[in-house]
Amino acid sequence: MALVLLPGLTNLIEDISDEKKLPPQVVEAALREALLKGYERYRRTLYLGISEDPFEEDYFSNFDVALDLDEEGYRVLASKIIVEEVESEDHQIALAEVMQVAEDAQIGDTVVLDVTPEKEDFGRMAAATTKQVLAQKLRDQQRRMIQEEFADLEDPVLTARVIRFERQSVIMAVSSGLGRPEVEAELPRRDQLPNDNYRANATFKVFLKEVSEVPRRGPQLFVSRANAGLVVYLFENEVPEIQEGSVRIVAVAREANPPSRSVGPRTKVAVDSVEREVDPVGACIGARGSRIQQVVNELRGEKIDVIRWSHDPGQYIANSLSPARVEAVRLVDPEGQHAHVLVPPDQLSLAIGREGQNVRLAARLTGWKIDIKNSTEYDQTSEDEKVSELIALRQEEEALQAEAEARLQAEQALRAEEDARLRELYPLPEDEEQYGEEYADDDGQVVAEAAAEEDVQAGTETEPEAGADDAEADAEANEADEDEAR
Repeated sequence: MALVLLPGLTNLIEDISDEKKLPPQVVEAALREALLKGYERYRRTLYLGISEDPFEEDYFSNFDVALDLDEEGYRVLASKIIVEEVESEDHQIALAEVMQVAEDAQIGDTVVLDVTPEKEDFGRMAAATTKQVLAQKLRDQQRRMIQEEFADLEDPVLTARVIRFERQSVIMAVSSGLGRPEVEAELPRRDQLPNDNYRANATFKVFLKEVSEVPRRGPQLFVSRANAGLVVYLFENEVPEIQEGSVRIVAVAREANPPSRSVGPRTKVAVDSVEREVDPVGACIGARGSRIQQVVNELRGEKIDVIRWSHDPGQYIANSLSPARVEAVRLVDPEGQHAHVLVPPDQLSLAIGREGQNVRLAARLTGWKIDIKNSTEYDQTSEDEKVSELIALRQEEEALQAEAEARLQAEQALRAEEDARLRELYPLPEDEEQYGEEYADDDGQVVAEAAAEEDVQAGTETEPEAGADDAEADAEANEADEDEAR
């Protein structure tokens, strides 16, 4: 068969490479795959309306497409095995036929033949399939490059622009750096802020949450406005002392999407100073609240409490309940990290917060279980008795868990010992390769022949199978084929 000419092929590859920001060799590989899918479509259309499609899923695995950039065209090639009697013309070729051009041919050899159809025979449906598959393959390659580009990004906070809406998610355009093209990222409903107005072309600071592989869509970026890392980033950019290292953020507890609409988003940030003369809370708030106001504005009015971290757990817990005034903190169970916080009656609701939000965030920030108690009604004796019962129950549960873990470790040790004994009696093939075969020498002593050869495993790359997107392209082309056949 003659070369199928594609005038302007070289310029086409260069233009696609520049437009999609992909290497030319990647575009060439995508074009070869698309032309091969088009050839498959051409072969399948020959049976439309005549008989059932006889081709299996991997029927065309021995076919390939070769691009000729000099003459600007392509050829379809098929690798066929030489046999005595041909059962499949697409996979086999008769020895007698090959010996007409190669007398030294033998059965079992493989030959590569040009099976390119005429350009006029290729058909409109096959051309449409080629176009669809090429577009999909280019999108897949772009997503793979996105995954590589953003996976090891040092700065996880990006500036994003709203493009469109899909179901409850917001699709945004982000860029990994100056001069880099924008790519799409998804902001799921659970990572949105209730006070945000996601209108078209609005810009937001977002936290790059993950780069993951989504079925049927390939690598996908997921960003968040509710992640605590966004708060840390905003403070680092607004507070020079944090950038210099004299002030550090110890912990962050954030509730960006409260369980009730009557409760607004709120964050607690614990800070500490490396230098004694530096006030960490004052540094984060700034003169007349100028620094923290910038963070609040970016988070659309989210309430932020900046509290001072302390080595003393009691003081740290008291600070974490800000703005409530605390009278005393009793660490009733230090081992189980359980504390009773005594507050005046007029501070009780403030310490708990609306629907328990304040104490809930304080517990997350400190890692302690916090019980707010009215200081005027607190009975230490009865409370200690209740705590003692809880401690005894906790210790009993811990003892049962430790016993179960010890039993599990003992069972695993026995199983490993039994496996070793059985392996010694009945060695596996890999054991023989590793340790060598045992044999008796002239003196009757048993010696082991050491394994002296290293296994060199050559890595092979296989072409990825056609994905679900290829199946969709085939389905669309099938519908077009059936319409034309009718």
